[in-house]
Amino acid sequence: MAKLYLKFEQSVIKEYELKDGSSLTIGRLPDNNVQIDNLAVSGHHARIVWETDRFVLEDENSLNGTFVNNRRVSRVPLKHGDIILIGKHTVSYQDEDRRSGETQAEVAPPATPPLPAMDATVVLDTRKAKEMIAQQAHAGAGAGGAVAAVPAKERIGILQVMDGKTDQNQYVLSGKMMVIGKSGMASIKLKGWFAPKVAAVINKRDGKYVIAASEKDVKVKVDGQEIAGPKELNEGDLIEIAGVKLAFSYGE
Repeated sequence: MAKLYLKFEQSVIKEYELKDGSSLTIGRLPDNNVQIDNLAVSGHHARIVWETDRFVLEDENSLNGTFVNNRRVSRVPLKHGDIILIGKHTVSYQDEDRRSGETQAEVAPPATPPLPAMDATVVLDTRKAKEMIAQQAHAGAGAGGAVAAVPAKERIGILQVMDGKTDQNQYVLSGKMMVIGKSGMASIKLKGWFAPKVAAVINKRDGKYVIAASEKDVKVKVDGQEIAGPKELNEGDLIEIAGVKLAFSYGE
């Protein structure tokens, strides 16, 4: 069975299974199978379809394009190990069952993107997009990387554990995306037998922090109210998720 691993800055956000004969859509709107909440992603960005005996990736005339292994594509058969770039996120395609005997497929020329609507996707620099996928391809080559400097006037969020089982008592939210869950890739690691692998994600945008549940069946409460979508965090907010309570505040 083929699998997709959605990543942001080397952290696995979510895993998807692809059964033979099935299809899957990728985009910013919530009706997609793989929803990527980022302005660089088109509403319906790309799709993966089953074709005879393999999966094929098709770009849906997205504004910023779809890249596979550093090449912009309009339609291309997928092979084990392919790295797909969608906006600022990467999707790793893994298919061990078809790994042997694969050949490099010829990539079709890119489709001409349509003009964006008024509230459309933010345009990415193509050079920067290629740099991102190159970094993804070389990920894991070394261990200790340098930590990006934080602007002097930028406020950093802090989560203080008030109740529940976690691997730390306090978390400094210094990254652009922090994953809450039991997964080994989680920034805020939950403990317990029934803890979800990925329960929620906190994004940092323009100095503000936004939390959202990763699955429809995962309940996230902020100040006692269950959230239905992304929710901006404010000083003193109390987050409840998977039996854990976390108090949000800004550090000095």
